Order: sequence, then C-alpha cells, then structure tokens
Amino acid sequence: MSKRVFITGAAGLVGQNLIAQLGDAASIVGVDKHAENLATLRQLRPEATLIEADLAEPGPWQAAAAECDTVIMLQAQIGGLDWAEFERNNVTATHRVLEAAAKSSAYLVHVSSSVVNSQANDFYTESKTAQEAVVDACGLTHVVLRPTLMFGWFDRKHIGWLKRFMERVPVFPIPGDGRYLRQPLFAGDFASIIASCIERELTGAYNISGLEKIDYVDMIRLLRKVTGLRTPIVHVPYKLFWGLLAAYALVDRNPPFTTKQLEALVTPDVFEVIDWPAIFSVRATPLEEAFEKTFLDPVYSNVTLRF
Repeated sequence: MSKRVFITGAAGLVGQNLIAQLGDAASIVGVDKHAENLATLRQLRPEATLIEADLAEPGPWQAAAAECDTVIMLQAQIGGLDWAEFERNNVTATHRVLEAAAKSSAYLVHVSSSVVNSQANDFYTESKTAQEAVVDACGLTHVVLRPTLMFGWFDRKHIGWLKRFMERVPVFPIPGDGRYLRQPLFAGDFASIIASCIERELTGAYNISGLEKIDYVDMIRLLRKVTGLRTPIVHVPYKLFWGLLAAYALVDRNPPFTTKQLEALVTPDVFEVIDWPAIFSVRATPLEEAFEKTFLDPVYSNVTLRF
C-alpha cells in the first residue's frame, strides 16, 4: 500500500488504531488539534508526519492534504453541550477538508456514525447527519462508513472510560435495569475495514455494526470479568441518574457523559448487521477476545488519551 494518506482527527480513537495498524504500509500525514493526544501519537509513531491544527480554520494543513491521494476523515465532536462546537468540528471543518482534497481528486473514506440511522435526537446525531450530506455532495470518489459504538486501544470516551470509572468508584451505577441493547464494534476491526478501503478504493455506504448484540448491563459485567475488577454493580432509577448528570454538568463544562448521551443510551435502536467480514476481507474479533486485546495488551492498554 504505497499511498500518501491524509488523516483528520488522527490522534483520536480510530486514528491512533488505524495508524498503528498501517505501520509502514503507507506514508501518513495526520492532523489533530488536541496537542496532548497528538504528542502521544508522535511518541508512538515518530515516522508519521503530524500537524497540530484546527481544521475549521485555514492553514498549512490544506497544502498537505492537497498533496495526498487518499483522505481519511475522522474528526468529530462527540460530546459537549454547545451546538456551535458540533457545527464547527463536524460540518465547517468537513467543508474545508473537502475543498483541500478536491485539488488532488483524492479518494475519500468518510467515517460517519450509526446515529444517522438512529432514533436519537441530540447535537451529535444532527451534526453527523449534516456532515454526511456534505460528503455525499462533494463529487469525490468516496466510501461512507457508519460504525456503532466503538471501543479499543486509546478509548477515552466509551468503554475505556467506563473501565477507568469502574477502577475509581466504590460501586458502579447502572441506569434503570440496564437492558439497553448495544452492538459494540472493536476499533481494531474497524481500522482493518478502513485499510481495506484504502487498498481497494471501495465506494458506497456501509453500516458497520458489532456482530454481537449485548445488553449494556451484561457488557459492564463482561468488562468487569475481563479486567478482574470486583466493583459492585448497583442499579439507579433512571430519573435520579439523569438528575445527577444534569447537576454534574453545572460544574463541568465538558462532562464525559451527558443527559443527552444517557437518553441516546436508552433509545431502543437495533442497527443493521451486514457481512462486513466478507465485504472487506476482515476477520471479526469475538467480543470477549476484543475486550482482552483492549484491556490486557502490555503496551497499548496503558495509553490513555485526554478529553
């Protein structure tokens, strides 16, 4: 794979996993505005060309993007309480990246989200839906990938955060009965899917869901089993849980878990499952094995990204 690949949001969960997987198979130019996480990536992958930049603003990164023949668009505002941040990072930045990519007619891999097919109604869903519409109208040869909830090395927001939370608290709270169906997707598998797209320049839109369905409470129990933690699991009434999150948001401008995300958690969504192992020639890692790789790896399991 002797290609020059431009990766936005390179220091996030998917970017770090993808760059680790690509290794020397491609010439990497990565951009991210998070200085600390970019420094972590630089330590792990010193051979990559890494640029600290806000993609919503013009800058030298545009020339670097225009010189690449493949663009992997990963940047995303996932959490927060301010719509302007979602619009800036998920929509405005996308316009700028596509303008730069058009100069070289680059092949585009756009990482969207399963939320565009969700019943959830929050800033993340609205902005990702708008972002995908921008990509569909861009005129570049492209593929759209819509993953479900992801976990893996460098996971700071989702199951990785839950694991660290479980380590710190005397009891682990579960909203309501915890019977909220999840389809978690291993970031290592998703990185393999992206690598397949880079190599084969596939087109179309694909809903990439975890192949194993599991209730949230059972996922937490599996997490506890794999990590060897003994934190008791306690069920908390939904309304009380919501109220506690709302109160916490008053003292933390960027809380790791918001009332909107809680509402999305309990929304009864079941996402399409396609035969992505066959489509992309990728082995699907069984869920428990993926948890073991994520949390027991001697190197990467100890690397924690910042919010």
